[in-house]
Amino acid sequence: MNDYHSGLELNYKTRWMASLLRESVTQHPVVVLTGARQVGKSTLLRHEAPFSDWRYISLDDFDALYQSKHDPSSLWSGTDQVVLDEVQKSPRLLEAVKIAVDRNRDKTRFVLSGSANLLLMRHISETLAGRAVYYTLFPMAIGELEGQARCNLLKTLLAGRMPEEGEVSFKEYDLFSLMWKGFMPPLMGLEGDAVLRWWEGYVATYLERDLRQLSQIESLPDFHRMMVVLALRCGQILNQTEVARDTGITQPTVHRYLNLLETTCMVERLPAFARNRTKRLIKSPKILWVDPGLAAFLSGHYDSVGLKSSREAGGIFESLIFLHLRVLAQFLAPQGRLYYWRTVSGQEVDFVLEWGRQLLAFEAKLTNSPRFSDTGNLRLFLEEYPETSAGILIHTGAEIRRLHEKIIALPWRLLAGEAGERRSRRAEKG
Repeated sequence: MNDYHSGLELNYKTRWMASLLRESVTQHPVVVLTGARQVGKSTLLRHEAPFSDWRYISLDDFDALYQSKHDPSSLWSGTDQVVLDEVQKSPRLLEAVKIAVDRNRDKTRFVLSGSANLLLMRHISETLAGRAVYYTLFPMAIGELEGQARCNLLKTLLAGRMPEEGEVSFKEYDLFSLMWKGFMPPLMGLEGDAVLRWWEGYVATYLERDLRQLSQIESLPDFHRMMVVLALRCGQILNQTEVARDTGITQPTVHRYLNLLETTCMVERLPAFARNRTKRLIKSPKILWVDPGLAAFLSGHYDSVGLKSSREAGGIFESLIFLHLRVLAQFLAPQGRLYYWRTVSGQEVDFVLEWGRQLLAFEAKLTNSPRFSDTGNLRLFLEEYPETSAGILIHTGAEIRRLHEKIIALPWRLLAGEAGERRSRRAEKG
């Protein structure tokens, strides 16, 4: 067992995604679970029923990889319930999965897992069309770390119901220490220099192993330099021309490297929201790192004190909020879609969640004392899109406070789980 996994098996914490996967395998022959390396995909599938009783095959095993390329169907001989891990290493294996499913769709079940976003890999998504549902396992939400039940905050807000006002009591955490450390499961038992060494090894392994398995990279130093430049721009609108200029890499190469970072679930490009196509809105996406700890490490913040006083702190806080919104949005049926909104004159709303014809608008503010003056962009968005269910000002304090008929200030920790909401109600009744 290597350093990345040390202690992880013994300290497994239930992931919210487990219940959604259990439900999905009863309805679909193929469930695809992707996510960055080390987010805990294999650990989840080995611990959670019913998957822990299924045949588990990892293509990290060279013999299994060889077999997948020469006689793939023999991998699951004698069973019709199979977990295939790291399937991006053998895309042709999916043809055999397709055949097995089509022969006995009612009984055959596969869970395919990989550290690449298989939905973005054209051959795989085309092969499984009409047979698979796709989910992403993200780094752990704070509620998962605390063993809390998943919250229903998004459903509550979409229904137009606002949480009651009052002070919220939570377990004490230092926000900037959380942002600096990150939310990968193997980090939970580490502190100080051990965190830095873990991230150092993680980046090295990603560059030297994962990338080479997916694509030919001409220069690993160039790729690493682009990662640093993008980390320094976390939460900002992506300008590929500027990235190319600052890194000395050609624009076509920057574009290809960005695709690789997104395919390997390291970053996401958050698209601009524009329901009315005639409005003049900024069209370039925003760049967000899936784990704020990785963005902090790549930005050169080797302690939480330096991060707190840095100009990157706001963007990395956005990354933390994005992580939690992305986790919760997957539990809407169908999944909610996230965007940002910005006008050419510079007014911006950090996140817009679209669910059918319903909208939620979110602003993330590094402040313990939210004020009405902080809601200007939310109010502008509500004027432009009056059908919006609510505007939410997410802050770092402990107070739930109504700031407008349709705007409420919420502590970011309410994204963590139900316990925070219950304590809020008890606090107000007391």
